[in-house]
Amino acid sequence: QFRHVQQLTYSLIEWRSQILSGTLPKDELAELKKKVTAKIDYGNRILGLDLVVRDDNGNILDPDETSTISLFKAHETASKRIDERIQEEKSLQQSLDLRGQPIFNSTHTYSLYVNFKNFVCNIGEDAELLMSLYDPDLSKFISENYLVRWGSNGMPKEIEKLNNLQAVFTDLSSSEVLRPRISLVCQIVRVGHMELRDGKKHTGGLRRP
Repeated sequence: QFRHVQQLTYSLIEWRSQILSGTLPKDELAELKKKVTAKIDYGNRILGLDLVVRDDNGNILDPDETSTISLFKAHETASKRIDERIQEEKSLQQSLDLRGQPIFNSTHTYSLYVNFKNFVCNIGEDAELLMSLYDPDLSKFISENYLVRWGSNGMPKEIEKLNNLQAVFTDLSSSEVLRPRISLVCQIVRVGHMELRDGKKHTGGLRRP
């Protein structure tokens, strides 16, 4: 039980950090708060503590403003939901993955922070750099692209972002972190003219990987 509560505590600490960071969109923040309250209620139940009755948004119901019948129904619903969660957790704990770790560890989320310093390549024209995570075993990309537009003068197109080109690949589940191999791939696309023809450059703005 101690190990179980320890795991719950680690999850709450991590989620609290995400909430305090102030970087989550409003919808993701609301969803994360629901996960936090559900985890707290679950932990209270396995520790034999009182059940806190909440509304659909995870806010504690005020007994002075909520009818007795509504409180009773909300209590029944919350209790049933937590009992179902406990049964799910028990079945998950009985199934270990290949590394001998409980599957419920996969509830953790991870992020990869990338700080882009410089791009050195003698292209002579503008370029687009697209960075993404790639699984070579599945032969597919597992993230969206982080785009950096690089000018022909060897500087970022958005000069105000100089020395501040950063990206975070978020919500990497344990299944992605524990992949046998994972690569950070940078695709370079040249944006400019075709070759010279009759001493002049034609058809500008072409994108060539």
